[in-house]
This record gives sequence, C-alpha cells and structure tokens, in this order.
Amino acid sequence: MLRDRLDRPVDGGNWFVHHGEDTFGDAESRWEADVPRVTPNDRFFVRNHTRPPVIDEEAWRLLVSGDGVVGDTTYSLADLKAFTSTTYERAVECTGNGRSLFDTQQGTPTPGTPWELGAIGVARWTGVPLRTVLRHAGLRGDAVQVMPVGLDAPYLEDGINHGRVRRPLPIGKALDDTIIAWEMNGEPLPPDHGFPARLVVPGWVGIASIKWLGELRVTTSVVDSPWNTRWYRMHGADWSGDHAVLDRMPPKSVVDVIGEPSVGHLTVLRGRAWSGEASIRMVEVSTDGGESWDEAHLTGPNEPSSWVEWEHPWTPTGVGPATLMTRATDSLGRVQPLEAPLNDDGYLFGAVVRRVVTVGPKVGSEVRRRTPA
Repeated sequence: MLRDRLDRPVDGGNWFVHHGEDTFGDAESRWEADVPRVTPNDRFFVRNHTRPPVIDEEAWRLLVSGDGVVGDTTYSLADLKAFTSTTYERAVECTGNGRSLFDTQQGTPTPGTPWELGAIGVARWTGVPLRTVLRHAGLRGDAVQVMPVGLDAPYLEDGINHGRVRRPLPIGKALDDTIIAWEMNGEPLPPDHGFPARLVVPGWVGIASIKWLGELRVTTSVVDSPWNTRWYRMHGADWSGDHAVLDRMPPKSVVDVIGEPSVGHLTVLRGRAWSGEASIRMVEVSTDGGESWDEAHLTGPNEPSSWVEWEHPWTPTGVGPATLMTRATDSLGRVQPLEAPLNDDGYLFGAVVRRVVTVGPKVGSEVRRRTPA
C-alpha cells in the first residue's frame, strides 16, 4: 500500500470523501465503495484535531498518575502486552456523524465538518482492559474519573492553546468495557488511528476514545477539559446540565444496498443498524415515505456497540420516486425518531434517514450503494 511520510494510506482506491485541506483533515468513508462489515484499516474514517505524532514504539511510555492511584506508574508497550489481552469488534463513531442531514433532511444547517454517515467504522480491536491497568497501578476506592491524555500536539484555536486532546471518563465506564488497544484488525494501530496505543470506549462518542495515549490521570474529584465543556457537549436553547452531557451514541440505521427498482420486480433492500452500548432488537423498513412499516430480517452478528446487517424484500408497485426509510429499535428500548433533536453543533444525528429512489418500468440489475440521500 502506498503511504506518505506519516505512513498514511494514499487514497488510491478513492475510499474517502475528504473534508478540509490539511494533511490531518477529516476523511469520511465512502459507503458506496463497498466497505464490509469489519472496516479495513485503510478505509476507516479519520478525524484528527492535529497532525498525528511520530512516536518511537520502544521509547513510548504510558503514565498512570493522579490522586486516584497510590502512586505514579509507567508502562511500556511490552508491559501492557504482558497482561491478559482481549479482542472484540466494536464501532468508533464521530459525534458529528450525520451532521449534514440536519441540513438536507431537517433544514437546520449547523457549523462543523459536513459528515454524511461515513464517520463510523467497526474494527477488531485488541488490547488490555483499562480496569486491569488501573488496578495494577493501585486504583483507590474513592477515584471518580480517569482523564486520558493524547500525545498529539497541543490544539490551537484562534490563538488560544487548549493543550493536548483529553476528555474525562467516569470511573464506571473506565472499569467496564474500555480497553487500551494496540492492534486494529490484527495489525499495529496505523498512525491516524492512535499508534502505538489508544483507548477504545465502546458505544460512546468517538472523542472519548483518545488516540496516541500518553497519560491516564486518575482523580478523586471531577476535572473537566475543553473537550467536554467547550466542545463535544450539547449546546443550544434546549440543553443544560446533565442533559447536555455527551456519552452514549443513539441508535441509527440506513439502507446500504438496493437494486435498480422496477415495477413488479422483486429487489432485496439491505442495510445496517447500530447503537451505542446496545445491540439492535428490530429494524423496520418503509418503502412509502413512512405511511407503513414492515420488520426487516436481521442477519449476521448483532453485538452491542457494533452494527448488524439486515435485509428486506420489496416489489415496487408503481413507477416514479419512492422514499425508503429505516427505523431501528435497540436492546435498551430506544427508537429512532423522525427528527433529531436540534443543537448548535450538529451532534448525534439519529433520526430516521430518508432515501429517495426512482422506480423504473424495466427490470434492472442489482448494484451496491452506501450513501444515503
């Protein structure tokens, strides 16, 4: 695979929609490029605040510090690998995934990267549970949070230095299913995805999964950062207090694959659905703009904080435009709404996605598409 000096894959396969001109700019996975259920490393979306740091794996150390542990402890990558590791398939999704749909579906444009639905990927992550490392470092019983800190350059905005990317993680989530990962799909983490080690916080907003991990500050009091107050928090007239906190991602679903629909010809609609900290209980499909709904058939693995594929047969009865819609219900009972709650930053678009297709009079061959209208 061709790579530049930062070891970044060159987009020779046209796998991405690039947002921004910087070398660390946002790159959205093109679903019409037929990304499989487990997203290959070179097709996984990229969201970086600064340029990925160049880190010497042998010299890298992870510092566990703060008054929430008995003393400072450092770990090399070899030290982490000496613990019992775990591997699971989980999604990492940008908090703003679907932001452009606030505009195209709801007529309420917001600032920020205009993601469609490609700012998500599912990978097979290998690493050590965060709780294992914290307990080894002497976790105190009165610890309330962990502040993971990245090794990327300090983030500058409008002349203000906000420091390294960091965001507090409640101790409950830290001790649950969060891992310190060093492999992605059986390979060392690529530079864009956190080499040599990163957090993976299943089901939570992507910013929680801090990349290029350098420090874990464990504290007995709540400490904030700009990444949970200034950014990555709900802002707007209807948001305040705990209601504005961003953590678990909402349920979502989309049509991935359609045929070239024609009157009287059976085509099979296919797609996927996913939800933060939950599996998918049901996906419903409407082929008439929401007038009626039918339950789709779920296929393949259906794990929490990942996605499940679904399929549904459809035989169009008339020529012209048809609006396809999908609605997911997760194992926690959450149902996709027809409209996503408005907020100033375009976060957490989880509304039913509408996709208009044109039904023709002739039978067409099946084609694969992964971009919602």
